[in-house]
Amino acid sequence: MTRKHPRPSRRTLLGGAAVAALAAAGTGTAHAAGHRPAWPTEFPLPDGWLPEGITIGSAPYAYLGSRADGAIYRADLRTGRGGVLHEGAPGLAAIGLKLGDDGLLYVSGGGGGTARTIDARTGEPRETYELTAPTGHFINDVVLFPDRAWFTDSRDAVLYGVPRGRSGSVRALPLTGDWEQLPDVNNANGVVSTPDGRDAIVVKSTPGELHRVSLRTGHATRITLSGAENVVNGDGLVRVGRTLYVVQNRSNVVTVFDLDARATTATLRRSITDPRFDVPATAARFRDRLYLVNARFTSPQTPETTFTAVAVPL
Repeated sequence: MTRKHPRPSRRTLLGGAAVAALAAAGTGTAHAAGHRPAWPTEFPLPDGWLPEGITIGSAPYAYLGSRADGAIYRADLRTGRGGVLHEGAPGLAAIGLKLGDDGLLYVSGGGGGTARTIDARTGEPRETYELTAPTGHFINDVVLFPDRAWFTDSRDAVLYGVPRGRSGSVRALPLTGDWEQLPDVNNANGVVSTPDGRDAIVVKSTPGELHRVSLRTGHATRITLSGAENVVNGDGLVRVGRTLYVVQNRSNVVTVFDLDARATTATLRRSITDPRFDVPATAARFRDRLYLVNARFTSPQTPETTFTAVAVPL
């Protein structure tokens, strides 16, 4: 499914305007009481957007990718209002994405086997990297390190390192050790850095495992789970210090784990559920909130399907 010119739906614009109007209406009272208007905890995306990835930097703006055509939507977390930053095109997809301190969005291309960089301020495309053949692969998520952006491939036991800077080449890193690639299912999915900043933590959606992966050798060590049998349907990951948030999409839950110092054991602390969850795919943190995008994989994926992003407290 593609959209030639993805734009916010009437519902999106009216919803954002309503949020802004409510905030404006409450400004006098809020300021008189010495409080700022509350930021929305839910906001709409354009109808038919087919979202999956979300990223937030140091400023209160969320960037959300489209599986339909690779477009990028930017939303103001203070009001819930937003608009299309980067127009998509037929044959493209924006799955996982991360915003770097270099002002670039690093975007996973899904089944196209590509990675792209996009200017987060202007929406202009910068570079496209051909990571794999366009069939038999699925470039799913990305984590940023100072020298490279590392991308997961859900259909192959390989991480791909894209250089951050003007020089260098793409590096393919085969996964070894405890990693067992299963056929015809999603394997590697979400990815974050380890607390020591040296390696990566990768969630294996099927059968629901966490692995610490050496970015030097590709050796994967399965992380022992305590208090949970698995993290099946594991999708996006968020790490705050030694706390790991695992979004389990079709399970409609975010499980929260405490990592040990070496990220070899993850102990379940609690689970986050919310009636607004509708197959949340990925998440991003801003201040004391976790923002999640509802991918609605179990609902019809049509141009008229509605989508939202929701926020829950950390």
